[in-house]
Amino acid sequence: MRRIVYAVFSLALIVVSFVTVSWYSQREAAKFNPSGIKSSTINAEKKPDTGAETGSSSLPSAVKIGPEKQQVIGIRVAAVEKRPMTHSLRILGKVAVDERKVYIINTAAGGWVREISPVTVGSLVQKGQKLATFYSPEFLAAQQAYFYALNALDRFTKEASPNPAQIKLTEANVRQYGDSLRSLGMGERQIEEIGRTRTFTDQIEMASPTNGIIVSRNIYLGQRFERATEFFKIADFSHVWILADVYENEVKYLRRGAKALLRSPNYNMTFQSTVSDVPPIFDPSSRTLKVRLEAENPGEVLRPDMFVDVELSMTFPSAIAVPADAVLDSGLKKTVFVDQGDGFFEPREVETGWRIGNRIEIVKGLKPGEKIVVSGNFLIDSESRLELATAGMVGTLSKDPVCGVDVSINKAEKTGRKSTSQGKVYYFSSDECKEQFDKNPNRYVKKP
Repeated sequence: MRRIVYAVFSLALIVVSFVTVSWYSQREAAKFNPSGIKSSTINAEKKPDTGAETGSSSLPSAVKIGPEKQQVIGIRVAAVEKRPMTHSLRILGKVAVDERKVYIINTAAGGWVREISPVTVGSLVQKGQKLATFYSPEFLAAQQAYFYALNALDRFTKEASPNPAQIKLTEANVRQYGDSLRSLGMGERQIEEIGRTRTFTDQIEMASPTNGIIVSRNIYLGQRFERATEFFKIADFSHVWILADVYENEVKYLRRGAKALLRSPNYNMTFQSTVSDVPPIFDPSSRTLKVRLEAENPGEVLRPDMFVDVELSMTFPSAIAVPADAVLDSGLKKTVFVDQGDGFFEPREVETGWRIGNRIEIVKGLKPGEKIVVSGNFLIDSESRLELATAGMVGTLSKDPVCGVDVSINKAEKTGRKSTSQGKVYYFSSDECKEQFDKNPNRYVKKP
């Protein structure tokens, strides 16, 4: 409640100050105008056109604000520049598992689980680490074939005159029978062990194929299982994905292969990442595009579903970019106020392009070197509307049939922004509106 009262009081104080300064300026101007006509731009067209007081002969829509009022309003002016721009885009990213580094532990044979290592979901495992042992009768024949191929290879290589072709064929058989043991579910370390000792075993070991973290576990002591049963799912976290939501107008500036900096606030660490070659995926729920970044994860610090801060550096080609506060957007048009000197500010319609952060690209309407208002333009716009309202009191306004805004008849007369159709004179706020009217008057003229 206190904040609301304080906000209302501040707004009232600003309005009172603005009205007081306006009254003071008009009173001072009246000292030099004994006829009692105000010398502000409200009724500037009432006076003879000298071109020195208002400059309205060339800028009929300009509004004049004295130095005292500019100081009260807080008007700040900046020069328009055309130059390349670099912007740092900061977004929130979410750590995800690299789908290319997920391993599933299963077996191509049926059997019974006999032992389970004390590992659970979230446990870190090393490559070759034993996870469980099981019994399967199908391994007996596979081991016999493997031993037979190994014995034959030893016998052929020890002959006085070894046959290279026969040795090569036997080596292929050894690899084939070894692959059979692997596909049935025996680990690499155990295959090498039984190959060295030539000893049968009924305790088949499941081993981890990589360094990683167990993300799922579906195995129990004494479990009877069928072939293709999934026991463990292991993810290698040495390389992870970062998924970040980016708006549609920003994603076109994210080049594939661009570098990005990741920050983990909880660990006070930074990581380097790269924008993936995979095109962004549109998310209909958030109306954003999901960009994938890839990063190395030393020490497995980053875990799935953790949040990190992503900082992307974007470079734009040379363009005119102005502060966002300098552009007044009414919904129908976008306007900036150009400083013409001597206290005159001209409202000018512009076309805008991209908006990144607090900068807006101006596509059309401004030239480098011009000066525009970057602070206080809202009150300048209010002063301009006040002029039109006061001009309406003395009957000098007309409706622009194309743009639909009120136009000072005297100012439009001075700039030649008028056209005649069906015996009636129409006045326009800009040359563009007049040109559009002249091309097709019947579109805008109301039939009697």
